[in-house]
Amino acid sequence: MPRPHAPGPEAEPLPVDAETDLRPTREVAAARRTLRAHPALLLIGIVLASLNMRAALAGVSPLLGEISGHFGLSATAGSLVTTIPLIFMGLASPFAPRLARRWGTEAVLLGALVLLFGGVLLRVASPVTALFAGGALVGSGIAFLNVLMPGLVKRDFPHRAAGMTALYTTSMIAGATVSAASAVPLEDALGGWRGSLAFWALPAAVATLVWIPQTVLARRGTHHGEPAATPARTTPAAAGPRLSRSPLAWQVTLFMGLQSLIAYVCVAWMPTIFTDHGMSKSTAGLVFAFSNMLQMVGSFVVPTLAGRMRSQRSLAVAVAALMASGIAGMLVAPVAGAWVWAALIGVGQGGAVGLALTMMVLRTGDAHTSARLSGMAQTWGYLLAAAGPLVLGAVHQATGGWTVPLTLMLTVCGALAVLGLGAGRDRKIRS
Repeated sequence: MPRPHAPGPEAEPLPVDAETDLRPTREVAAARRTLRAHPALLLIGIVLASLNMRAALAGVSPLLGEISGHFGLSATAGSLVTTIPLIFMGLASPFAPRLARRWGTEAVLLGALVLLFGGVLLRVASPVTALFAGGALVGSGIAFLNVLMPGLVKRDFPHRAAGMTALYTTSMIAGATVSAASAVPLEDALGGWRGSLAFWALPAAVATLVWIPQTVLARRGTHHGEPAATPARTTPAAAGPRLSRSPLAWQVTLFMGLQSLIAYVCVAWMPTIFTDHGMSKSTAGLVFAFSNMLQMVGSFVVPTLAGRMRSQRSLAVAVAALMASGIAGMLVAPVAGAWVWAALIGVGQGGAVGLALTMMVLRTGDAHTSARLSGMAQTWGYLLAAAGPLVLGAVHQATGGWTVPLTLMLTVCGALAVLGLGAGRDRKIRS
């Protein structure tokens, strides 16, 4: 008769990584338990990685006029500076789970930070092609962080996932706020826009250094050339529903895409809209930073409320209405009411992104389907969002003003509210 195993870590079933649908090897699972036994290092790593998830993008917007002027770019071509990272955020997202399957989540997160560091530095090289190539690397690095961070939080903090999600989302927005607020002062202090953009390689380097020991621990016991995880045995039913055939999955995906489109249009063009109406460049940067700062309010309050409500339809309409009110204000009195419009847009944007991430959890019945929906929503969502800055720049160039572009953004807000009525229903994606 076989002798039963003694209780202990060796007898625990191996967890399945939600974002990869894989079982880690026993050595890697033991290393992860070691990491979780020292959560402070992991917590610091998550916060530092999150600070970098938007900072390299938000710091470009207040300097877009100088960058375009230096290279002689038109409004349409200048919008590519912010559009190319978004395109690669969408294109690179599907590869994150595949790379995590082969090398482990921690190793891919470390690689993402290295990619981000290299992209920030490449972006400030002399030829204009380096500016765009660096943007592609920055977008790819952020894509891997975006896709894998929620799964890491669910895996390592299963009983505090909501609080940790709020922490890393708030850290992400804080990084963007500091980046936007300091862009012009750094430009003045470091001798131009190149110095301002290059500065953000520093926090990426610090985050990279913090993730190195975590990656080593997580990979300990894995031999060279051996994967960090092995495929989990699943039945066809366990593989999850076909998301591409689910109207609810597409509603969540498009909600994610349109709120991202609005957010990155503001990243690309909000300071320019204010300066085109006579505001100083430094003040426009501060207004933009203020808007980013208030996103933290929405990103904390809205998901908290969403988790206590069966239906989130009213919240979806509310965040869309807040953003629409701010955009309408920019049409009527862009400079006189700038701080008010920035506040409305900021709270609405923070609430919208928090609600989009929350609905990925609430509309699914298990962590695996939630991770798959996150990958689908971020892949297609960012590809959709990438069109925003480019199209708005082209419309602005064609019309010679901001009335038509902002009117189009009001239409997008209306579509977001309609999608929210569908995505916010008390339903779950079924097989």
